[in-house]
Amino acid sequence: MVERVVATPAALELIERLKSQHGPELMFYQSHGCCDGSSPMCYRVGELTPGRYDLQLGRIGDCPFFISESQYQYWQNSQLLIDVTEGSGGTFSLEGPEGICFITRSRLFTEDEQHALQGQSS
Repeated sequence: MVERVVATPAALELIERLKSQHGPELMFYQSHGCCDGSSPMCYRVGELTPGRYDLQLGRIGDCPFFISESQYQYWQNSQLLIDVTEGSGGTFSLEGPEGICFITRSRLFTEDEQHALQGQSS
């Protein structure tokens, strides 16, 4: 099965640390501008309600990962790779005080992966 969103070991480690601090029910939303740029934002479930035009792209660290439909149109041919980097990220994201932040990298799907995705249900 081809996954549309995956996380690096460093991102998974940070997710587990955030779960121990904030509880096991976390979620991600791929921000697309405004206050926090275009970074993956981590919230407690219920702090942000996905809207009518948001899609659940997959799960990372057993947490749902959402993206807006319009943002998905730009990245539908890419796998999102969630990683961490030094610095301060989104001020609303739970990792803000950690001195590191989540970052989205991407790579284009191969032709074989594109065909496999067409056969998968969304």
